[in-house]
Amino acid sequence: MRHPHLSSVVERRLLVNYRVAPDAAARLLPGPLRPQLVNGHAVAGVCLLRLGSVRPAWAPKVFGLRSENAAHRIAVEWDGPDGVETGVYIPRRDTASPLNVWAGGRLFPGEHGRADFDVHETPDRIRVALRTRDGDTRVDVTVEPADELCDSELFADLAEASRFFRLGAKGFSATSSGSHLDGMELRTDAWHVEAGRVRSATSSFFDDPDCFPPGSATLDCALVMRDVPVDWRPLPAMVTEA
Repeated sequence: MRHPHLSSVVERRLLVNYRVAPDAAARLLPGPLRPQLVNGHAVAGVCLLRLGSVRPAWAPKVFGLRSENAAHRIAVEWDGPDGVETGVYIPRRDTASPLNVWAGGRLFPGEHGRADFDVHETPDRIRVALRTRDGDTRVDVTVEPADELCDSELFADLAEASRFFRLGAKGFSATSSGSHLDGMELRTDAWHVEAGRVRSATSSFFDDPDCFPPGSATLDCALVMRDVPVDWRPLPAMVTEA
């Protein structure tokens, strides 16, 4: 099935990033993916995303939809036909939108679970909490804006972090079949991120000792993107290896 190109506005994209022991990250990845390392660490996190004006690329903006979404992600690399490629592996996507749950994996790549979101935003603070309807995943994050990226062991400064995530625009999502990964690429000519300071963060995914033994996943930094127009381009599905 040919999926349409989608357009939207990233009204708010909050990236909360963890530095992870490479062996812990590798255990969570299907082949042919492997962890992309930065300063000896794997990079993982949760993306808390509010999209507005979501619509087929040919449709007027006025017909677009709005939704709160979340994606748990691990930075990865793999061998492509022209050399090593980079992107993210997404073990689960969740959304507050029943339409996204129905359409994900059908009308556009990326199967979604249903979640309830609690969001409070002011110019000085962003708090996003979610609980998935299946009870499997909980997140509660509070971030304040910052002038620069501080205390990160992954990135030397904001420019380095921004470049890393911009180059990781290809996302491959787990599917219920387990035989392939759905692919989607974010494209924009208006890429811009700002630094955030994490005031509190809990994640049942990263706090799970079965996935991340104690000490193997450490909160590193946060980035914020606001009001950026983007296109979403479907990618060919990636066949997984046993």
